[in-house]
Amino acid sequence: MSDGRKVTIVSRLFAPEVGAAAFRLRVLAESLVAKGAEVQVLTSKPPTQSASEFHADYRISRWPVLRDQGGNVRGYIQYLSFDLPVFFRLLFSAKTDVYVVEPPPTTGLMVAMVSMLRRTPFVYYSADVSSSAAKGIGVGALPLKILTWLERLVLRRSAGILTVSAAVKAEIEELIGTRKDIWVVGTGVDTDTFSFEGIAEDPGFPYFLYAGTMSEIQGTTVFVEGFKLIADEFPELKLLLFGQGTEVAELQALTSGFEERIAIRPPISGQEIARWFRGAKANLASVRPSRGYDFAFATKALAGMSAGVPCIYAGVGPMRALIDDNGLGWTADWTPASVAEAFRKALREPFSTEGRNQLAGWTEEHHSLKAVGTEAASRVLAARR
Repeated sequence: MSDGRKVTIVSRLFAPEVGAAAFRLRVLAESLVAKGAEVQVLTSKPPTQSASEFHADYRISRWPVLRDQGGNVRGYIQYLSFDLPVFFRLLFSAKTDVYVVEPPPTTGLMVAMVSMLRRTPFVYYSADVSSSAAKGIGVGALPLKILTWLERLVLRRSAGILTVSAAVKAEIEELIGTRKDIWVVGTGVDTDTFSFEGIAEDPGFPYFLYAGTMSEIQGTTVFVEGFKLIADEFPELKLLLFGQGTEVAELQALTSGFEERIAIRPPISGQEIARWFRGAKANLASVRPSRGYDFAFATKALAGMSAGVPCIYAGVGPMRALIDDNGLGWTADWTPASVAEAFRKALREPFSTEGRNQLAGWTEEHHSLKAVGTEAASRVLAARR
């Protein structure tokens, strides 16, 4: 059935870049098109030429932005390099029926202002709460106050809020109060890309794999420090980390003396990382405690599990209970010693091929991004000013 509505998605990151937000919004766009909507995406140019290799059944408008040394659009100047142009791109673009925007709140503010000027509703797709995260990492009192005010303003101006979990919804309600139009659409993974069936990398040695952002929120350093504690026990084992983020320099320093055993590599495509997942002994994910993200759902864990790879999870967040309650891998406190023990268990009690197949099936059933995208698209199309 054709809806006929026009939807504009606004995000710093979009496919083919690798990341939870990029995957989530791509599937939302596809779900909207499947429902008959006309979709356009306003995003940034990726740091490589890979955009030319990405083909979609909807219009994508890309704009150059400033990135940090790790290739991230993260930081005040980087945000502004996207936010200021996108205000005018939206203001002078063709009329749309509804906007969809992701954090940060500065981008939300641009969309909220255009929404007011053009009398067009917008939906805020909140995978996290920026002010909570900023408080957790020790942002100064004045910047935190401004960010909290800004985020509250944007959320209150929205025609609806999509959240990835009940925990994120609770954080939002603490900020703006209870609303009927705060919807939990869930968290999912692209189970077509990250599938059990497919080629598995075989580099000739066993390895653990971390794939994703490496920042103070994740606290990826705990895996490097934990690996060092077991390196002598398992001399053939290696630790591979694919991604970028603010912790990369610190991680590189920590690998001193272990360069042959620990490799930090730049991001690669979802199809490529899926091959590395299939060959791994375990996939690694973490949320560092007391950094304002204790409620966060580590989607990267689902990507590995969808490919049939059990997860070693360190730290806090709802993913920890999910793994423990459903036997999806091993969990640890955010300490090197606890992580090292989880590493030992994963090597001594590996999942069988059948166990991996069942793990992939469980992920498909409970956390398919297709189902999430369909629900999110329905909410977006129902949005009214």
